[in-house]
Amino acid sequence: MTYRMVMAQHQVRPAADGDGVKLKRVFGGANLETFDPFLMMDEFGSAEADDYIGGFPAHPHRGFETITYMLQGRMEHQDHLGNRGLLTDGGVQWMTAGKGIIHSEMPKQTEGLMRGFQIWLNLPAKDKMQIAHYEDVSPAQIPRLTTEQFTVKAIAGFATVNDIAVQGYFSRGDTQPLLLDLQLEPEQQMVIAFPEGHRALLYVYEGQALLGSGGQGKLARKGALSRLTDTGDLLVQNYDKTDCLQSIVLAGKPLGEPIVHFGPFVMNTPQEIEQAIMDYQCGRLTD
Repeated sequence: MTYRMVMAQHQVRPAADGDGVKLKRVFGGANLETFDPFLMMDEFGSAEADDYIGGFPAHPHRGFETITYMLQGRMEHQDHLGNRGLLTDGGVQWMTAGKGIIHSEMPKQTEGLMRGFQIWLNLPAKDKMQIAHYEDVSPAQIPRLTTEQFTVKAIAGFATVNDIAVQGYFSRGDTQPLLLDLQLEPEQQMVIAFPEGHRALLYVYEGQALLGSGGQGKLARKGALSRLTDTGDLLVQNYDKTDCLQSIVLAGKPLGEPIVHFGPFVMNTPQEIEQAIMDYQCGRLTD
């Protein structure tokens, strides 16, 4: 059996976005081709209201998709299309910005823990100017596989976990994204299989994992993103004897297209970025 090995590890770094919301930037902002088809991943999490209460007031996007996965807390989405949705514990919001969307994401709580993730997924050049779309999914709709050894929440894509087929709620044709939230019991392991050639990333948000096999295995601690080789299955072992491992697995088919990024816009050429800025300034972004 061939297992994917860790090529590189990246440690989260402090960041802020929106109206002063404190974040952990898992990846993004530089070397975007390295993570293709993914563009960015943030973890937000605090029990201090001052860290999140400002939220993300109305702002534009063009050229990609955002996936917001809420572990704990309440966040309200509104956009120029008239959509309104409330994210709660375990809920997912999938937004396709396409040619343009203006939206806000604002806390619907003034105390307590708010924790979750936002992931940016690129769109192929041919689809960047599609009509914007938004979908809110409740926790009960997210497929879940539970055994004595592990629990898998399948948000997007298809994989096998210890030879058991898992089909996520969402699917996309070109990028074929896989998004799993894993909980692995102490000293247990799992093997995740998905297509060869797909970019694969694993982020540990609680506990510590051993990735790969034998003397080539690599330890991944809380707050580490591991970028994996493009072939083989993914072997994940909980390295802790007492606590559960909790991690996010991302995988997808690279687009292999030029990526030009400026703030909330992700296109293929500088000229397309200039057009996006002009369209927003002139009120034509969403036309």
